[in-house]
Amino acid sequence: MSRFRRMVFTAALSCATTAVSAQDWQLVKDEEGIQVYLATVPGSSYKAYRGVTTIKASIERLRSLQEDVLTSCQWIFQCQEQKMLKSEGAQSWMYSRFSTPWPVAPRDSVLHITTSMAADGALLRRIQALPDYVPVRDGLVRVSRVDGYWSLTPKLGGVVEVVYEAHTEPGGSVPSWLANSFVVDAPFETLQAYRALAERR
Repeated sequence: MSRFRRMVFTAALSCATTAVSAQDWQLVKDEEGIQVYLATVPGSSYKAYRGVTTIKASIERLRSLQEDVLTSCQWIFQCQEQKMLKSEGAQSWMYSRFSTPWPVAPRDSVLHITTSMAADGALLRRIQALPDYVPVRDGLVRVSRVDGYWSLTPKLGGVVEVVYEAHTEPGGSVPSWLANSFVVDAPFETLQAYRALAERR
């Protein structure tokens, strides 16, 4: 990998991270080889989350699962529907609908995803919400903000380190108990299901 391309990839990863410094992350769950960290985001009532794990699968396998719209709801937490709105080269625009516990109204979102890949195989998928991209459906509340990324980095021993980090503003009214559980459950259950599907033979 050339020094220039590595610098570009590192810069992209730096830009993808949420507005949280490394020392602010607090480990809140460490089970089944998955670590979940939370951090306070200035000006927001909702915490940012970061999930980290290793998966014994190829980058190609992991990327194909990320890009397979038909099966994505098998591993994305509370996903009920997902469809591709538009795709242009390394960029895609994705619509998603999510279930929520009663009496909270279900949510939907539109995400702009930008994918970049380094010469050594590391993959970065930056995620940003576009709440006004399509009209909101009746009975749903549009997620107003998502800033985050997926990072897939090959490691020794045929494993890939997977980092899923995001800060979300869910829109509307969300009880504190649900918000507090979501920021832990979303990264943990997503990574758990993603790993199980990726390692399935």
